[in-house]
Amino acid sequence: MVEREEVLQALREVIDPELGINVVDLGLICGVEIDKGYVRIRMTFTTPFCPLAGMFLEQIKNKVLELKGVKDVDVELTFDEPWSPERMSEDARRKLGL
Repeated sequence: MVEREEVLQALREVIDPELGINVVDLGLICGVEIDKGYVRIRMTFTTPFCPLAGMFLEQIKNKVLELKGVKDVDVELTFDEPWSPERMSEDARRKLGL
């Protein structure tokens, strides 16, 4: 059975090409739920008009599907939890000079 930390580790391999920081440390991942091999990821973007949205969604789904025990992945976009720099990890903020 796949664990939440395994999913987050896979998501750390999805890098924002403009910033060079992964989607977890950027604070784009709002939630991860796992039920019998079905993974649901809630995420947001830094802007609702993110030009890389399609690329991110495809990479996220593909990375998580590579994990043993994952049957399917659903990625849900939400802007109910808007992104702000405070959502980033300390390491990401340091890399961006914030």
